[in-house]
Amino acid sequence: MAEVKLFRTWSSPFALRIVWALKLKDVQYDTIFEDLSNKSPLLLQYNPVHKKVPVLVHNGKSVAESFVILEYIEETWKQNPLLSEDPHERAAARCWAKFGDEKVLPSIWEAFKSEGKEQEEGIVKAKENLKYLEEELKGKKFFGGEHIGFADIALGWLAEYENVFEEVTSMRVIAEEEFPLLSEWKRTFSDAPIIKENWPPRDKLVTKFQALREANLLKKVPK
Repeated sequence: MAEVKLFRTWSSPFALRIVWALKLKDVQYDTIFEDLSNKSPLLLQYNPVHKKVPVLVHNGKSVAESFVILEYIEETWKQNPLLSEDPHERAAARCWAKFGDEKVLPSIWEAFKSEGKEQEEGIVKAKENLKYLEEELKGKKFFGGEHIGFADIALGWLAEYENVFEEVTSMRVIAEEEFPLLSEWKRTFSDAPIIKENWPPRDKLVTKFQALREANLLKKVPK
């Protein structure tokens, strides 16, 4: 029987992608929770280049970086595919995943860790990116069609972490009236049992991100 281990932290949205993918494919695995302020020798051994999570270890061989791990899972366990057989649809899914990490996530994060006019400007930028996702969802239940796929898993953090950011700062990025399709996708994605069962505790996330935001704002205070 294959030995599968996942090195992660409790709150990492990047590691959550791997949890979801393994659960959707019904792959049994062991979880090793890491404290990134005191990284274990095993984590450093399995990911000596980046020294971060997530890391998947399959029969003693390690794979790092969430999208690379997702691709590895897809190629290794064929059941419940995350990517379409159509080459163009596969390419589109990877493109949206990359867009999420390179454009959507940074723009929302910048708004979250700011305040006042700077935050308002950040929200405008974030919404410009989100409009592309809204457009892509026209006529579809998920980014992958009728079933949760690669792009949904990549963008899945939006379904909960954006709500946490709103709770911490009162900033509202994905409003129902402005993004009806994206709002519906958030609900549908979150309500899928495998997704719902594996979110980190909401109160812990709020506490964590409150502390992160306060730390970021303190850095901006003139000494």
